[in-house]
Amino acid sequence: MERYIDLSQYYDRSGLQPIKQDILSVTTEYQGHYKRAYRCLGAAGELRRDMNELLDGEQVQQRLAKRAAGIISRELKGPSQGEGRTDQRFLSAVTHKGAVALWDTVSAQAERIYELSDNYALAHHLLSPILTAALAAGHDAVACPDPMAPDRLAHLIFPGLSLAFVTSTQEAPWPHHAFRRLRLDTMADPDVYRLNRPRLRFTKRVVSALLEEGVTDLVQAKEAHDRLERLYNPYVNFDGVFGTADRLAQEVLALKGT
Repeated sequence: MERYIDLSQYYDRSGLQPIKQDILSVTTEYQGHYKRAYRCLGAAGELRRDMNELLDGEQVQQRLAKRAAGIISRELKGPSQGEGRTDQRFLSAVTHKGAVALWDTVSAQAERIYELSDNYALAHHLLSPILTAALAAGHDAVACPDPMAPDRLAHLIFPGLSLAFVTSTQEAPWPHHAFRRLRLDTMADPDVYRLNRPRLRFTKRVVSALLEEGVTDLVQAKEAHDRLERLYNPYVNFDGVFGTADRLAQEVLALKGT
């Protein structure tokens, strides 16, 4: 069952009318900052994918699969307990505060934490077979995509095993002691890395600059949005909004109990 909730009834339209142009101007401003931020972050994501494709050859994937097999045999011992369940959650993001990772969430659910030092988005090939094996063995998992490439895994948490794997990058390094630390960058073919070193260094600098520009625009977008809220707030009946929220919450809870 679906229905629309009309919150516009709580606006003082007559009070808002004199500041209509101010509202439209600030709205255009913050939307412009968001568009530019998304362009910068999108370009950074494409360049990160370009670096990954330079190094992510078949030999690299085989090395990572072999390392994953060793971890599986060591950490996922015991008979199968049926199919495990996967919850997908974003653990990290690029925000107006920069690159943010909720590392305390990992520490709260796992004691044994593998730190994957990875500047070229290679971790997915290590994490994917570990996730598949863990689910087949009946272990529940929290799978955390890379925010810059949501089709690739960046982190895994197995609360029932008190085990986690986190990707540590230059922008968001793992800040605590790790149970084990794996330098995935060393998995790259040394000849390929040496041949492309100038290009990789240049691309990393450009990615860093694009991320910085994207964060700057997110900061400016938030500032503009805050100004927009300050324009609106005096003309909103928040008692009515909160009352509606309370009534809806009671309706939802009543449905849950039936």
